[in-house]
Amino acid sequence: MPTLSPLQQQIVDLDFNSKLFVSGPAGTGKTSAGVERMCHLLAQGVPGESILLLTPQRSLQEPYFDLLYSPERRAGGEATPATFGGLARRMCDLFWPLAGEAAGFARPDQPPVFLTLETAQYYMAHLVRPLLDDGYFESVTIDRNRLYSQIIDNLNKAAVIGFPHTDIGAKLDLSYFGDPAQRRVYQDAQECVNRFRQYCLEHNLLDFSLQLEVFADALWKQDIVKDYLVRNYRHLIYDNVEEDGPRAHDILREWLPSFDSALLIYDEGAGFRYFLGADTQTGWGLRELCNEHIQLQESFVMSEGVAELSDGLVEAIAPNSESKVEGRRSNDNSLSIIQSRYYPELLDAVVNEIQSLLSNSLISASQIVILAPYLSDALRFSITHRLEAQNIPWRSHRPSRSLKEEPASHALITLAALAHPHWNIHPPKFDAAYALMQSIDGLDLVRAQLLTDIVYRQRDLRLSPFEEIKPDVQERITFSIGNRYSTLRNWIEEYRASNVLPLDHFFRKMFGEVLSQAGFGYHRNFDSVRVAASLVESVKKFRLALDLTGLEDLSGLGREYIQMLQDGVIASSYLEGWQNEDKDAVLIAPAHTFLMMNRPVTIQFWLDAGSSGWYERLAQPLTHPYVLSRGWQEGRQWTDADDVHYSKEAMARLVSGLLHRCRERVYLGISELGESGFEGRGELLRAFQKAL
Repeated sequence: MPTLSPLQQQIVDLDFNSKLFVSGPAGTGKTSAGVERMCHLLAQGVPGESILLLTPQRSLQEPYFDLLYSPERRAGGEATPATFGGLARRMCDLFWPLAGEAAGFARPDQPPVFLTLETAQYYMAHLVRPLLDDGYFESVTIDRNRLYSQIIDNLNKAAVIGFPHTDIGAKLDLSYFGDPAQRRVYQDAQECVNRFRQYCLEHNLLDFSLQLEVFADALWKQDIVKDYLVRNYRHLIYDNVEEDGPRAHDILREWLPSFDSALLIYDEGAGFRYFLGADTQTGWGLRELCNEHIQLQESFVMSEGVAELSDGLVEAIAPNSESKVEGRRSNDNSLSIIQSRYYPELLDAVVNEIQSLLSNSLISASQIVILAPYLSDALRFSITHRLEAQNIPWRSHRPSRSLKEEPASHALITLAALAHPHWNIHPPKFDAAYALMQSIDGLDLVRAQLLTDIVYRQRDLRLSPFEEIKPDVQERITFSIGNRYSTLRNWIEEYRASNVLPLDHFFRKMFGEVLSQAGFGYHRNFDSVRVAASLVESVKKFRLALDLTGLEDLSGLGREYIQMLQDGVIASSYLEGWQNEDKDAVLIAPAHTFLMMNRPVTIQFWLDAGSSGWYERLAQPLTHPYVLSRGWQEGRQWTDADDVHYSKEAMARLVSGLLHRCRERVYLGISELGESGFEGRGELLRAFQKAL
C-alpha cells in the first residue's frame, strides 16, 4: 500500500454512510485515494458487486483495473466499472421490453441492435448519401466521413446535454452570425438528424444518443428500473466528474441520496471533453449533495519549477486582474527550448535529446512523451523513423483516426481483399506491395515493389509462386524473404479453397497462423498488434450489428465493411489503444489525447509551438461545442469575441493540464518554418514570451 497523506487517508477511511466530494488539480493524489478507497471497501467485506465505479471514459478506469486484477487483493466479488453511456446500454438491454414500447420503437418485441460510432456512421451514410446527390450540404467542403460524424455528434450532444434532437438546427441557426447561405446547412443537418432517428426507431437501432435518451427519459422514470439500480449498487466511486455531461449529473442528483456511501472526485481546471458535452459547472454543483468537501492542493507530480511555469503561462494566456505575471527563476531547469530553422532539423534535435536523456540518466522511455496539437501521418512517420534509427522504443495513439489510415490495418484489409476474390475488390499494386512490406519482416519498400511487380496480377488477383521468379531476381529479393512470401501466399491459396469465414474470424486466423509468427511483421511490432486488435473488434461489432438486421451473407458483410472503411469512417474508441502494452516506450500523441490518458510523465516535448492548433478550434461547420451546451444563452449569437475568449480559455486549460502531468521538464520545440513550411507565430509562443 502506498504512503498516503493525512487528507488522502481521510478519504480512504470515509464512513460507510457518508458522501464526500474531493476536488483539486491533477497530480494531487485524488485518483490514488479513490483506488485505495475501493481497496478499503473490499478489505472491510463490502460485496464487490455492490460498488459502482463511474468514469466518463473507460480508459480513465485503468488505475482501478490494476487493483481489481491484482493478485494481491482479497478474493471476492468484482466492483462494477461503467460509464453513464455503458450503464444506459445495460439498462436498455436488460429492460428492453419496457424500453422499446416506452420509447416508440416499431418492433419492441424484437431484440435491439446497439450501434458503435462506426456502425452509426455506416447507417448515417446509407441515409445521407442520396441526399448529397440531391444537393444537400453544397456549401460544405469537408470529407464525407467528417460530415457524417458531425451530424452524429449533434445527436450525441442533444442527448448528453438534455434537449430535444429536433432543436439542433434551430439552436445552431439562432447563434450564427455570417453568410445567410450557411443557414441552409443547419436545415440540411436537422433533416438528416430527423431521418436517422426515425430509421433507428423503425429498425430497433440504438446509437449512443438513443441509448442515453431511452435510459434518461423512459427507463430512469420507471420505479422497477430505479429500484433495481438502488438495490444492486450501495457504494459509489465517481472519478473525473467534471468530464461528464449535464444529463449524467442530473441523474446522479436524484440517485446520490440512495447510496450508502459515495466518493465524487473532481479535477479542478479540467473539462477537456467539452467538445463532447462535458460540463464542469453541473459537475461542480454535485458537491452540494455531499456531507463533506475536501480539497487537495499539494502536487505529488510537478516540481516547483514546473508549477511556477504553469502559473506564469496560464496568467499570460488568460490574465487575472487580481494577479500579475511573474517570470521563472533563471536557475530553474523546468523549461528547455530546442530551436531550428527547418522542421526536420527540429525533429532530429528532439530525437537526439531523447537519446541523450535515455543514455545519461535514470529516466525510462515510458517517462517521455512527445506531444503536438495534431499528429499528422507525416509527423508520425518522421518521428517514429528517427526513433527506430536510434533503437528507441515508441508507441502512438490517435483515437479519432480512421482504421483505414493505420498502416497495420490497411495491410490486413489488402490481404483480406486478395484472399476473397469474389468480393471483386482489386487492390492497386502499391497497396499490395505495402501490405507485403508490412507483413514480412525485413522486406523494404523497394524490394516489396519489385516482388509485387513480378508476382501480382491486379486484374485476376493472382499471386505467382516465388519459384517462378528468375534466379538473379530471387537473389536480389533474398531467399529468406522469398520463403516468408511463399508461406503467406500458400496460406492465402489454401484459404481461397476453403469455406469463407466471417471477416473478423478471417483476421484472427491469418494473424494467429501467419502474421504473428517469427519472421513476419506483426511478431514484435506492438503498435501494429494494437491496431490489429482494434480492427478485429471493429469488424466483430459491425458483423453483430448487421447480422441482427437480417444480413446473412457473410461474404457480403465483409465487402460492406471494407467499403465502409474506404469511405474513411472515423474509428470508435478501443481500450487497446489507451492501454500500455509496451510499458517502456516513448509515447507520441496529440496533446488532448495525452490529457485523457491521465498519467504523469517526467519529460514532455511540445512540438510545433508556433502552430495555431494549440489555440484554434477544429473547423466544424455542422456542429458547435459551445452553442450546443447547457450554459449557452438561447438565441445569443456567436461572435469573434466569443471565439477569442473561449479559445484562450481552452488553451489555458490545455497548458495547465499538460504541466500538471509533468514532473521535471518541458522541451519546447520551435522551428522558424513549421511542419507545413510556413512561419509559425501562434498564441502559445506569445504566451511563453510573456511568461518568461
